[in-house]
Amino acid sequence: MIEYWKRFAEYYINNFTPKLAECLYKGYNLEKFKRDCIAGLTVAVISIPLAMALAIASGVGPDQGLYTAIIAGFFIALLGGSRYQIGGPTGAFVVVIFNVMQQYGYQGLAMCMIVAGVVLIAAGYLKLGTYIKYIPYPVVTGFTAGIGLLLISTQIKDLLGLKIENVPADFLSKWNVYLHNLDNFTIGSILIAVFSFSVIFYIHLRRPKLPAYLLCVTGATILVAAFGMNIDTIGNKFGGIPRFLPMPKLPDIDMNLMLKVLPSGLTIAFLAGVESLLSATVVDGMSGDNHNSNAELIGEGVANIMSVLFMGVPATGAIARTAANFKAKAYSPMAGIMQSVFLILFMLLLAPVAKYIPLACLSAVLMIIGYNMLGLEKMYKLLQGPKGDRYTLVVTLLLTVLVDLNTAISVGFILASVIFMHRMSREMEIETDDPALVEKKYGGRDFSEVLRNRGVISMRISGPLFFGGVSNISQFLKNLNEMPKVLILRMGYVPMVDASGANIIVEFVKKQRKKGIKVIFSNVKKQPRRVLHEAFLEEGIDYHTISTASTFDNALKMARRYLKNTETAEGKE
Repeated sequence: MIEYWKRFAEYYINNFTPKLAECLYKGYNLEKFKRDCIAGLTVAVISIPLAMALAIASGVGPDQGLYTAIIAGFFIALLGGSRYQIGGPTGAFVVVIFNVMQQYGYQGLAMCMIVAGVVLIAAGYLKLGTYIKYIPYPVVTGFTAGIGLLLISTQIKDLLGLKIENVPADFLSKWNVYLHNLDNFTIGSILIAVFSFSVIFYIHLRRPKLPAYLLCVTGATILVAAFGMNIDTIGNKFGGIPRFLPMPKLPDIDMNLMLKVLPSGLTIAFLAGVESLLSATVVDGMSGDNHNSNAELIGEGVANIMSVLFMGVPATGAIARTAANFKAKAYSPMAGIMQSVFLILFMLLLAPVAKYIPLACLSAVLMIIGYNMLGLEKMYKLLQGPKGDRYTLVVTLLLTVLVDLNTAISVGFILASVIFMHRMSREMEIETDDPALVEKKYGGRDFSEVLRNRGVISMRISGPLFFGGVSNISQFLKNLNEMPKVLILRMGYVPMVDASGANIIVEFVKKQRKKGIKVIFSNVKKQPRRVLHEAFLEEGIDYHTISTASTFDNALKMARRYLKNTETAEGKE
């Protein structure tokens, strides 16, 4: 029993140990803590405007964005698998959260987050983190760009101060309403928006080390407070923000509601998993460190569940804030924990001032975030690439914008998979030395004029033999007009065979046996040999009765012996 628990502990440590525990185990001192404090303060300064702006765009209060940055940021740093990961609300969730809030309110969002949290924790313990990297790049780029476009479209009203009571949720209807109400703008909002864009662009171009978003919000807030501008602010729209975290409270678990929001919960889990592991991978490339993807998923799951207790919103690792954390010379995940501490201090000291923050300024910040999510350079490169990638990108983007995120991800993933299988099937090549088939452009070579005249042909298959390429080999086998005495199937370049490919081979061998044709397999690799062995057994054929040779030369020797024996037997008759 002791040995069992010892092995279990070793297994858990190797696969699920949080990065913070690893860093502390290797040694942690005051100097490293100072580095983490400075990095945590730097990231907190960046997170303050983003957390509030993203929360407002999601249809909740700005205080809930801060709660999320504090609570989720703390648990992602505490339990996650990345050394530099900074967690909090991100633009990827805005559309999903907004739709759930519109239909089911915060109770529905809480059920979504619980679903997402449980799914992420389960995915981590099932060690599924390593598989998320197989999500096709055009799909990720397409839905990210679509979310960016939707985020931009949600900000037009506050950016221009349009006097519109209800803005439709549908993308096209929304823009139709905007275009018909452009004359209802507020001059003060436009002035603040222009000021905000100017400050952000100037700092990015001239002083990139300064916190552009925070300075932009600070400047705009001072202008509104100093001149008493009559525009929408956090104060007159949301009543300001509280000075401390609320008491944790368990939500009422409603199973019927949970089933209704299940698709949205799964979408949140998917987005959280993809964005967090993508963020961890990016910062690994910058730092040379290696993240633990399974621990990262567990940390994301716990963070989202804990965020529910404090009226927060879904959270994940944020790429921009994580990169800023690394550039600020953070040493360990303690920097993410210190970010939460500094955000609490902000709420304690500066909450009364926050009521003057203009929504037009936050909309300008979100417009820039949405533009960055578009990834125009990435899309341009994909559009210049293979047709399949182009189609996948465009379809995923359009479905994200015009239908919904669940459909976009599902269809995009299926489309990318079908295109991949089509490409792989085209990689499969068939060569033969049968003159009739060489003329049909199947390619081939003359290995032995003598053997060919005696009724021996060879066929070499290259590439994976799976259901996507079954039609190719099936069509090829139908073109064998003149039946040989011996057919050598050369499979040294076949790395894998699936059930469909094995079925084609088995059926072909059975037909050739009925015709009296000897089939010899040459150089069959381990995986194809195992699959073919199982397929032959299912058909009642002992694989050991199938002629196999380790090399093509050995197959030729077997063919010669078979022909000699056959000719000898015919001579006796």
